[in-house]
Amino acid sequence: MTASIRAAATAALFAVALAGTAGAQQGPEQQFSAAVDLLRAGRASDALSALESLTRREPTFRLGQLFYGELLAALAGVRRDALIPQGPDTDPRLRDLAEEARMRLAGERSAPAPGLVPSAFLQLSRGFEHAVVVDLPKARLYVVQNDGSGMHVVRHHYAAMGRNGYGKQTAGDLRTPVGLYHVTQWIGDEALPELYGAGALPLDYPNAWDTLNKRTGSGIWLHGVPRDTYTRPPRSSEGCVTMANADLDALRAYVKFGRTPVLLSDQLDWVPAGKVETLRDSFLKRIEDWRRKWSSKDTEGYLAYYADDFTVDGMDRKAFAAHKRRVNASKKFIDVRLSDISVFQYPGTGDEIYMAEFQMEYSSDNYAVTTRKNQFWRRNGSGSWQIVREVNQ
Repeated sequence: MTASIRAAATAALFAVALAGTAGAQQGPEQQFSAAVDLLRAGRASDALSALESLTRREPTFRLGQLFYGELLAALAGVRRDALIPQGPDTDPRLRDLAEEARMRLAGERSAPAPGLVPSAFLQLSRGFEHAVVVDLPKARLYVVQNDGSGMHVVRHHYAAMGRNGYGKQTAGDLRTPVGLYHVTQWIGDEALPELYGAGALPLDYPNAWDTLNKRTGSGIWLHGVPRDTYTRPPRSSEGCVTMANADLDALRAYVKFGRTPVLLSDQLDWVPAGKVETLRDSFLKRIEDWRRKWSSKDTEGYLAYYADDFTVDGMDRKAFAAHKRRVNASKKFIDVRLSDISVFQYPGTGDEIYMAEFQMEYSSDNYAVTTRKNQFWRRNGSGSWQIVREVNQ
C-alpha cells in the first residue's frame, strides 16, 4: 500500500468509520460494519481481528482490505497527522473507496422500521410477491416482501450505479434511469463477459414513460461484478445497477420475470402504511369511475379522463377520441373488468405522476380480449387527474 493511499484512507475513511453503524450480522458487509463498531467503541485490537477475518473470507473486498491495512499501520504507531493528505491531489481510487465507505456505513443503518413502506407504493398487487427498490442516492437495494400482513423488507445491501449518477436521458450518458421497471430474463455468467460476474437481470428500459419523454438507450441491467473484486465503487457502471455476486445470487430467488417491480428511485421515502391509504383509496375510486364510464358507454365521461396531450399507438387525443366514439357507438354492450391492480407514485416526477398497472378483461357483443394495461396519470393545474399515456402489454 502506497503512502498516498494510506494517507487518503486515514483521512477519508476513518473519519467516516467513527460515525457509527449497525450491529454485526453474517454477511461480509455486516462484518465490515461490526468491525467499525468495534473501532468506535475503542476496541482497536478486536476490530483488527474482525477485519483480518473479513479479509480472509473476502480477499477481493477492497474496502475491508484498506481498513485492515490502515488499522495495522495505526496500531504500529504510525503518526496520524503524517498520513493526512495536504491538497486536492487524492488518488481517484481513494475517493471512490471513501464514498463507498460512507454509503455502506450509512446503509447498514437504513433498514426501515417495521410498518414503514415506500411512499411510492400506493398499492402493490398480491400478484407481486416481492418488489425490488433501489435508493440510487444512497446506493442501497431493498427487497420488499408483499404478503397478507403488508409490505416489509426482507433484505437490503449496497448496490452501485452509473458513472455519472442517475436520471438517464440519452444513450451513452452513463446514467442509471429513474423509473419503474420489470425484470425480463436471467442471463447466466457463461453467456457474458467477466465484467458481469455471476450474471445479469435485464430490465425493460425504456418503458412507455421513457419513450414518451424521448429517453434513449438500452441494456439497463441488475448485474454482478468481476470475480477479482467484491463490489464496484458507487458510481462506476455505464448505467446499470451492480452488486456483489453473492447479493445478485440471493436477489435472483425473489425475482419473477414480469412479476417483480423494480423501482429505481431518486428520492426514497419510508412512511407508515396508513399514510398512503387515503391516497390509494381516492385513486382507486378514480380508476373505478373510469372503468364504469367505459362499461356504461358514457363515452364523453370516459374521454374526460384523457388529457389534451394524451397519445397512444400513434394517435393523438383527437384521433383517439374519434376512434372511441365510433367504436363505442357500434356496440350493443361493453363490459370492462379490472383485477391485479397496482398503483405507484412514479419516481422522478414529485407527486405529479401516478402509474396504474392492472389486468383488464374487455368484452362486447362482437369482441373480447384480456390484456395487461399500464396507465400514466398526471395531475393538472386544477388538481384533477388525467391519463397522459396508456399502453397494453
